[in-house]
Amino acid sequence: MAAGMATGTRPPRRYRFGEFVLSPTRRSLRHRGREVPLIPRYLDLLLLLVERRSEALPRQEIFDRVWSDVVVSDGALTQGVRTLRRALGEDGDGGVFIRTVSRHGYQFVCPVREESDVDDAALVVTEGEEPPSSSGEGEIRATDPFAPALARLSAEGSSDEERREAAEMLHRLGTVEALSRLGGGAAEPRAWAFLRDSRWDIAGAGPVPLLGPGAGPRSWAALAGLRVRRALRLVGARWAAASLGGAFAGWLAGLLGGLLMSGLEGRGWPPFPLLLGLGLVGPLMAGLGAAGVGSGLAAAEALVRSWRTLALVVLGAAGGGAVGALARRGADALVEAFFAVPSPSLAGGVEGLVIGAAAGLGYGLSTRRAAGGMAAPRGWSRVRSCLVTGATCAIAAALLCAGGLRLGAASLRSVVAGFPDTQVRLEAFSPPLGESGFGPRTRTVLGAAEGLLFGAGLAAGLTHRPRRLSRPGS
Repeated sequence: MAAGMATGTRPPRRYRFGEFVLSPTRRSLRHRGREVPLIPRYLDLLLLLVERRSEALPRQEIFDRVWSDVVVSDGALTQGVRTLRRALGEDGDGGVFIRTVSRHGYQFVCPVREESDVDDAALVVTEGEEPPSSSGEGEIRATDPFAPALARLSAEGSSDEERREAAEMLHRLGTVEALSRLGGGAAEPRAWAFLRDSRWDIAGAGPVPLLGPGAGPRSWAALAGLRVRRALRLVGARWAAASLGGAFAGWLAGLLGGLLMSGLEGRGWPPFPLLLGLGLVGPLMAGLGAAGVGSGLAAAEALVRSWRTLALVVLGAAGGGAVGALARRGADALVEAFFAVPSPSLAGGVEGLVIGAAAGLGYGLSTRRAAGGMAAPRGWSRVRSCLVTGATCAIAAALLCAGGLRLGAASLRSVVAGFPDTQVRLEAFSPPLGESGFGPRTRTVLGAAEGLLFGAGLAAGLTHRPRRLSRPGS
């Protein structure tokens, strides 16, 4: 008796539909006994659709299950379904295996028979069983599995999504063989670029050397263009979430600062003008900084694949430094224009550069590279990412302030120092820290608190998984 049956558990199951056998335990899809190459994420998508075939699955639930570790565009699911239909021999919008449910999602509709996943001989198609539909690609795949993917990779009319799908399939079949069979012509540089770029997303993919077959100036230019396009899409999708996360952290810092300030001075609940002012200044400063740093981190995920953490540090620093320098100039102009006084010393490019680098380091250490998008951990993994990123930013902020530079609180104090009637009195934090005035210890502690909240808010925004609206079409 099998071990599973002896303990009363259900033996492993597989699914048979048409001429295909799908095995969850072997993680394979077979057609007439021959394995159909699918990248792991698309195999997960097929398994989900088959296992939940009694219902039409919403797009959001599919994203949450199959792309649970990464933020991707809506087109990722569309491309995944298109790939599965092609692997199953369906043409057009399908309907034989996978049905598109308008403004909702997808459903697997082909009749399925469940059977025990024990007897290897049963993987062979039962005699006389006919597939419900065939486009002829299965025969091509049986004789030369590389041919369809190579054709799609090099075809002039193929989209970026189709080329990436083909490149991923070729890595599954064999990277060395795929490189050796790249043909000449105008499409070869793009074919090499997609093979080079996609190798990071496929476990077991072989190397695609910069000086190997198919490489050259045109191929390198095609690779650069591919990554720049993806970087622009990723930055456009993630900078707003990062900015909102930073703005919320700035609002929280302002609120908590106002409450503590009033409490330490014995004033009870802080006056409304104080909370209003801090509630506007904090989100504005932190939101702008997070937009710059978040854009740099998103660009790093798309542009550089070999040294992820280093790229996150460098481009996070670049984004933070650029926004810090621009914000400093804008703040200088506003202070001089509205208050007719020389601009005080405010945080600027150096502070933004250091905090951006720290955010990139924390985010890189606490998240893993995600295939096809930006990492989006969930549950405790997301909390850990926020804490680690917040900790690295807190350390960087403390070092900056200890060195005499200024962050948000010190900059705010510098602005209001010339107004004797101001209710912003950061000196209230000094006595508990053993200082009689706003000295280096107070500045350092407040800076560390700002850095902690900023880094945690930035990471929370970057890892936020957007809710998608259902839409028609596939």
